[in-house]
Amino acid sequence: MPLIKIERFENRRPREMTVTGEWQGKVAIVTGGSSGIGQATADELVAKGASVLITGRDADRLAEAASASNHIEALKMDSSDTSSGAKIVDAALSRWGRIDLIVNNSGAGQPLPLDAYDADVITNMSAVNIVAPSQLVKAGRPALKESKGAIVNIGTAVSRNAVPMLAHYGATKAALEHLTKSWAVELAGDGIRVNTVAPGPVKSGALTGMMGLSEEMAQQIEEQEAAQVPLGRRGVTADIVPWILRLGSSENEWLTGQVLTIDGGWSLRS
Repeated sequence: MPLIKIERFENRRPREMTVTGEWQGKVAIVTGGSSGIGQATADELVAKGASVLITGRDADRLAEAASASNHIEALKMDSSDTSSGAKIVDAALSRWGRIDLIVNNSGAGQPLPLDAYDADVITNMSAVNIVAPSQLVKAGRPALKESKGAIVNIGTAVSRNAVPMLAHYGATKAALEHLTKSWAVELAGDGIRVNTVAPGPVKSGALTGMMGLSEEMAQQIEEQEAAQVPLGRRGVTADIVPWILRLGSSENEWLTGQVLTIDGGWSLRS
């Protein structure tokens, strides 16, 4: 499938590359790569010498994210589309001929009190948080086997405790963590490692974006969560991205099936 051509933004300066042997010449797929953790991960991979295919649903945001570097290509794709996995893999292989890392970062979530449970919303969360990563892993397996690559899933610290109104978001991400462990065993014979990073409250735009909250409500929640974090602040993408790259690195060739919670101690609260 050909990549969607997206005009690059002239007002965003390309980031200088700090080429290292670890990522030089390698190729990564980052779903949900037009904002937040996904965008920061793509930028850091490119800065270290990799080429990255990012996906998302918003063409304008994809264009702005891709404008950071000529080594970022954007593909407009809705992860809830059951054919998205094959299309994403085909796009990366058509462009670069290899895949070394898949970061399953796309996520869907929405606050739902029990009385407001909606089958369509729950189905969409399951499609994006469980089905889409599964289809992408299935499609990417042959290429990752050839490169002895890695998969890093993005979970959530929400799944560590009961969080009212986020039950289905937490449950679907907990399912992704279980898939991580199962895939780690199933793919070990192919030399493919699979791990999960589970972030706590991070300043990434998810509350007003993925969760659909108003600015006022998002600010209230951010303040509440910051007060709950033992280390005294909400996280930032720079707290998360280095661990994604470490888990995805070929230098960690004996690490698989792990779920790493990075949340400033937030999930330890009573």
